Amino acid sequence: MSNHTRNWLKLSVLVGLSFTLGLFFAGLLDLPRTSLAQQEGGGGPAIVQVDAPRIPAAKPLADLSAAYSAVAEAVRPSVVFIQSERPDQPVVTRGLPPGFEIPRRGGVPRGEEDPIERSSGSGFVVSADGYILTNHHVIDGASRVRVLLLDGRSFDADIVGSDKDTDVGVLKIDATGLTPAALGSSDAARVGEWVLAIGNPLGAGLTFSVTQGIISAKGRGPLDGADRNNRAIADFIQTDAAINRGNSGGPLVNVRGEVIGINSAIASYTGFFAGYAFAVPIDLARNVMNQVIRNGRVVRSALGITVKDADADDAVYFGLDSIGGVRISDFSGDDSPAKRAGLQRGDVILTVEGRPVRYTAQLQQAIAFRDPGSTVKVEVARAGGGVKEFAVRIVAIPDEAAPAVAVRREPKPAPAATNRLGITVEPLTAVSIRQYGLPNNSKGLLVRSIQNGSPAEDRLIPADRSPIADVITEVEGKSVRTEEDLKAALKDARNGVVTLTVTNPDGGGVSRIERVRVMNK
Repeated sequence: MSNHTRNWLKLSVLVGLSFTLGLFFAGLLDLPRTSLAQQEGGGGPAIVQVDAPRIPAAKPLADLSAAYSAVAEAVRPSVVFIQSERPDQPVVTRGLPPGFEIPRRGGVPRGEEDPIERSSGSGFVVSADGYILTNHHVIDGASRVRVLLLDGRSFDADIVGSDKDTDVGVLKIDATGLTPAALGSSDAARVGEWVLAIGNPLGAGLTFSVTQGIISAKGRGPLDGADRNNRAIADFIQTDAAINRGNSGGPLVNVRGEVIGINSAIASYTGFFAGYAFAVPIDLARNVMNQVIRNGRVVRSALGITVKDADADDAVYFGLDSIGGVRISDFSGDDSPAKRAGLQRGDVILTVEGRPVRYTAQLQQAIAFRDPGSTVKVEVARAGGGVKEFAVRIVAIPDEAAPAVAVRREPKPAPAATNRLGITVEPLTAVSIRQYGLPNNSKGLLVRSIQNGSPAEDRLIPADRSPIADVITEVEGKSVRTEEDLKAALKDARNGVVTLTVTNPDGGGVSRIERVRVMNK
């Protein structure tokens, strides 16, 4: 072997050895294995992934966040989206103090010529057999109520009963696989507790939303301080969890996943959440619900008195240790149960059956849902007489002995439409194209009307309800121009569901896809 060859071999060995040692030390130093130019993209510097910082002090916050998520995940399947239909006329609801507003309307549109008013709200399932709690004002005056579940199923609902004086309503749906919410105790809830409000603010666009806050106060009632009658019970839980129109009827939930209230009203001069929201206590709602389900009506018992919360002067006058109790202002008449038992104007009621009564709503709840004719022990403070106890035989309030408002689903009549979508259609003409503002070359079937209860009702916009109606151009990819085209194309439904291609003048000429269940023949 020549010297020249040996020199080249030595050089090759040295280069190989150097390369191997370089890789070895690079591994020890954990240097990047590719240059910037070799990284994916090749066009410039790549951003290196940075791990999240380790902040041990933040662990409690992470645990709290995970807890909120777990509670929301457990409760949201119990929440429902409610759509109500009623004749277009004013709806009478219970009075609210100045600044309070019922967040009722949920932004469900209706046409100028549509005589039906549509609104939306929230509710929650309370039993596996389909009972649902909501607000009275969500379903007040409704001729039809539709319930949508989180899993996408929808059902027509019966209105079992509705009580305007407590703003509580009860619905019933025929469904399986429901997730009932756990009902807690509003009496045990404390000011400062963290809560979640779940519902459908602002209608169909923000369904099943979750907001978070605390219990700001309890026992909220009319702000004007007026004397109270013995029918309307206002004992709101105040919260700063955001509640808006459409949240009405949804649950206010504690961190254990228990419902402690029904979201009902907001204090706002703008119509939107301004930091103050109010919920009906679940203990009160449960009493109303049980009466409605058991008796089909709400019967309220009373002492036959007009009352007002006791104040600091009452406490001084009677030498009470603290400010609290309910002052008797007047009696309902000579046959008032309280008057017959010996109570007097100016007495301050301190306890009922040994339980302290601090304000009016507590007294009302202690009396209202007891059986008429039963006797209760009432302890009062009296001028010059110290504390006295009386046995009062309570009576039913006559106005409340009538059946609660109820609406039952009637059997659906045979569809007026001849197709399995339950819709009436008409071929587009030059006149209808101009009338509805469609492009001149438009072809298809104008949706004229939809049968109530049809699966297409939530998917298509008919001309008899909106000035901007839908046009069906294709069914399962086949062009449709006549009623016969539509009937033939519906035979291609897959598993009872058909694909429609739909256009609407409001969509700027862009088609959309709707999948709709077909009805049985």
